[in-house]
Amino acid sequence: MRQANGDQIIPGWIRRINRETLRADAVAGLLGAVLVLPQGVAFGSLAGLPPEYGIYTAVVPCIVAALFGSSWHVMSGPTNANSLALFAMLSPLAAPASPTYVALALAVTVIVGLVQLSIGMLRLGSLANFISPSVLLGFTCGAASLIALFALKDFLGVAVPTGTSAGGLLIFLLHNFSAINYAAVAVALATLIVTLVARRISRKLPFMLLGLLAGYATAELVRIGGWFGRQNAAVVGAIPAALPPFGMPDFSAGTANDLLGISAALSIVALSQSISVAKMVASRTGQAIDTNKEFIGQGLSNIFGGFFSSYVSCGSLNRSLPNVEAGARTPLASVLSAVFLLVLVSVSAPLLSQIPLASIAAMLLLVAWSLFDCAKLQHVARISRVELLIVCVTFAATLGAGLQQAVLLGTLLSLAVYLYRTSRPPLHCVVPDAEDPARCMTPVSDLHRIQPECPQLKLVRMQGSLYFGAVQSVADQLQRQRTGNSRQRHVLILASSMNFCDIAGTQMWKEELEARRADGGDLYFHRPGPQVLQDWKKAGLLGELGQANFFKTKREALAGIIARLDPTVCHDCRVRLFEECGSDKAEHRNLPASAIRISL
Repeated sequence: MRQANGDQIIPGWIRRINRETLRADAVAGLLGAVLVLPQGVAFGSLAGLPPEYGIYTAVVPCIVAALFGSSWHVMSGPTNANSLALFAMLSPLAAPASPTYVALALAVTVIVGLVQLSIGMLRLGSLANFISPSVLLGFTCGAASLIALFALKDFLGVAVPTGTSAGGLLIFLLHNFSAINYAAVAVALATLIVTLVARRISRKLPFMLLGLLAGYATAELVRIGGWFGRQNAAVVGAIPAALPPFGMPDFSAGTANDLLGISAALSIVALSQSISVAKMVASRTGQAIDTNKEFIGQGLSNIFGGFFSSYVSCGSLNRSLPNVEAGARTPLASVLSAVFLLVLVSVSAPLLSQIPLASIAAMLLLVAWSLFDCAKLQHVARISRVELLIVCVTFAATLGAGLQQAVLLGTLLSLAVYLYRTSRPPLHCVVPDAEDPARCMTPVSDLHRIQPECPQLKLVRMQGSLYFGAVQSVADQLQRQRTGNSRQRHVLILASSMNFCDIAGTQMWKEELEARRADGGDLYFHRPGPQVLQDWKKAGLLGELGQANFFKTKREALAGIIARLDPTVCHDCRVRLFEECGSDKAEHRNLPASAIRISL
């Protein structure tokens, strides 16, 4: 049974579930639940909310986004950027952590969800296609560096002031190198070694969980044995209750205008993160992403989340990438992660509170290392310096400006490069290649030796779209060609590759037609596209040119145009590029046969 839009009612991933995928998803889900514990508490506090709200945000939104979104591996929940943005926008309206602040946060979350849902339902997700592979590569490498930098403080066991930027964090660590906690380093190294060895033995092993257990055991041995004096590895600490209470967000009329503006901004922040994470994960798994469906899933997750004490959520880098590395196969991993989080916090909170932060940091460092794709960077560097510049700018912006600003900046730079390239569509003057047995039309610049053009007729191949940004460049090229040889008053535009022509482009052709006819020549077109012809008909250009100036084949074009040329010039011409120039062999006996005929 299918829906009207052709999508299956039952998602395809459900049919993939078997004992093997269930085991893989369970292991990945358990790891995701463990990883989100300290993050949830930290991000909740960072957002200006009581710590338990970070845990709540890792439950309901994670389940809803997994079930209704497009990606099979993205885990949604609280993120650093969303938390900071929420705090920055709501703190002027209410005291952080106050009941009023909490009410505003939940109301904003629901409105953000409605905005995201509307974007998906209106099928505006195609806007995400403007995130180019180079932007995504720079974002991925930058995100990997951020994950590594912020994990490094826990790896080294150094306490860093809350809210420190990536650059500030690095400077702080360099200035406080003597404050390294060697107990934390030992725990982190034990976690890394066991994880890498287990992964080397078999990818089917739950290597990340094994590494986490090794780190846990090492931390206990360090504490009991007093190996590093008074130094001990820091642990997650007390975990608040995870069962999110249901409540009705307060949409008071007095704050409606403020909430709408804040929600619009937060929607952009959350969606840019979500789609970037989804595309990044998809590039590693090979899964095709439906951006509209992904937006719908994110929208529903925030709508439901707002009613279950969750603040703005989106796809989380720190959970999604370990989810992939841990071997998750289906969205069930995200669902199980949320379920395990509830169970773990409810049943094993005292035990979980002793998980070393250094072990979690070691896990994140491994994920960051797997993300930094040096081979692809080298490939881009060999292929295009411009694309490498886009990668570097996005990378730098990710480190210095934030995830969503980096994606926006990289995308704008990509569009600027695209517009620059397309604003200079090439106009190639073509002639029959005398060295080619088939005598195919070849750009003059590509010929091995100089060959003459027809004295009266210029053949120009138009490539690319003719839009307002490209009009001036094309007009200048035509002007140079017109003044460069005043005898070539007729021009045939080979327009089969001109796939678009806007109002400005149409006006330019009108002006070119007037200039050619004023000089005693004319303008002709070979095979412009149906859409181009339709637009020209509406604009009146088709009538001005006349049906006789359009040709379906080059042979038909040459036969029709040569008959209109000045016969006195043709009579004395010794070039005679085309067979249409005349069939009298006596006229051409001094010319090579290859210079007379052309295969069209």
